[in-house]
Amino acid sequence: MPVDIRKALKKYVPHLLQAKAENLNEADTVQRIVKVLEEVLDYSAMTEVSREKQVKGTYVDLAIKIDGVFKLLIEVKSAASALRDRHIEQAERYAAEGNVQWVLLTNGVCWNLYHLTFDEGIEYVKAFEVNLETAPLDQAATLLGLLHRQAIKKGEHEEFWRRRAALHPASIGKALFCEEVLRFVRRDIRKREGILVDEEDIARAIHDLFSAQALEQMGPLKIRRRRAGKQVRGPLPEATAAKEAEKPPEKAVDGTVKGG
Repeated sequence: MPVDIRKALKKYVPHLLQAKAENLNEADTVQRIVKVLEEVLDYSAMTEVSREKQVKGTYVDLAIKIDGVFKLLIEVKSAASALRDRHIEQAERYAAEGNVQWVLLTNGVCWNLYHLTFDEGIEYVKAFEVNLETAPLDQAATLLGLLHRQAIKKGEHEEFWRRRAALHPASIGKALFCEEVLRFVRRDIRKREGILVDEEDIARAIHDLFSAQALEQMGPLKIRRRRAGKQVRGPLPEATAAKEAEKPPEKAVDGTVKGG
C-alpha cells in the first residue's frame, strides 16, 4: 500500500496553487517541487535530490537518487504552464543513457508520471496524471504516494505499473480476442439463443463495445488462434457466412459443454 501522505500533501497544495495563480517562473517552481520532495515524499534534499543533471549537453531539472542509483527523473515547467507529453523529451536521453524507466513531468499543480522502455528506440507511456486543482485529496495522495521514498524503495510504483499494464485495453483485448474465449462465447450464445454465430462476427461485436479511445489503445482487431500447440496471430478475416452446421455440443457427466 502507498504511504499515506494526505496530511503533508494537504499542507502544500495551497502553496502550489498560489504559485500557479502568481505564474511563478520555472526556477521558483523548482524550489517548491524540492520542498514537496523533501517534506511530502521524504527525500533528502542534500543527498537524494540532484539538480540540473547534465548528459551530453542535455539538462534534467531534478533527479531522484536512492542508495547511489537514479530512480526517477523530474522535468519541471513553470507553475502556469500547460504540460505536454513532448516536454519529457529533454529527460529521455538521460533516461536511455542511465536506463532510468521513470520520468515525472510537473508544474507543481499537475503531476504526470511516465514509464519508459528502450527496446526499439525510446517509447513512453503515461502511468498516471494528477491535477491537484481538481483531484480529490485521497486520490491525489494515493497516486503521488507511489513516489514516496519508501514506496520507490519497495518497488510499489513498479507493481502499480504492472497492474495498470495488465488492465490496459491492449492487454484486455488480447485476452478477449483469443480463440478459446470466442469459442466459449459462441457456445453460450448457441445455448441461450439457439443460433450458431461465427467467431469472427462475435469478435467484431465485442470490438464495437469499446470506446474510441480504448480501440485506439488496443490497435487493429486480431484473433489469437492455436495451431498444433502454437499460437499464431493474424489479422481478422472479413466476416463470413456461418460455418457449416455442427453437431450439437456434447455434455459431460457434470453438465458442462465439451468442444466448440
